Amino acid sequence: MNQERIYKVLLGPHVSEKASLAAERGQVVFRVAPDATKPEIKKAVEQLFNVKVEGVQVLNRKGKVKRTIRGFGKRNDVRKAYVKLAEGQNIDFMDVE
Repeated sequence: MNQERIYKVLLGPHVSEKASLAAERGQVVFRVAPDATKPEIKKAVEQLFNVKVEGVQVLNRKGKVKRTIRGFGKRNDVRKAYVKLAEGQNIDFMDVE
């Protein structure tokens, strides 16, 4: 996988209360591109953070329909990846340059 594709697959970490609970189980949550596949996500995390990935679970969250002054609008859809790291591995986002 080339370096350009790595940065297009991983859009950034997803920070939430549920992601914090997943971190206790050795998982890290990322926002990923809509066309990203599980093998691409695994390779991107391993190459970018130098860690060993055991598994990847992908979640597609549909955007909510909200009422606005001008009618109805829709929030963007989000694709998240729950990445299970090998035992003893971790990713510190404050340390990454």
